[in-house]
Amino acid sequence: MSLGGSIILIAVGAILAFATDWHMQSVNLDLVGWILMIVGLIGTFVFRSVGRRRGLVPPANRTTVVEDERDRHI
Repeated sequence: MSLGGSIILIAVGAILAFATDWHMQSVNLDLVGWILMIVGLIGTFVFRSVGRRRGLVPPANRTTVVEDERDRHI
């Protein structure tokens, strides 16, 4: 899940939990909103930890070749 998806889940969950007054017989929309917000927060923390790990991993051993313009006489 991306960071944008997590933020969308948090926003939709907050709207369902706090800004609606709909009542359904079989679904508690307040609870669904809270669940979406929690899943969005978990997704945000997972995204941050994975991104942090990717930043700490050193790049693969690659040989960089730098050509100098002075060496190129055609």
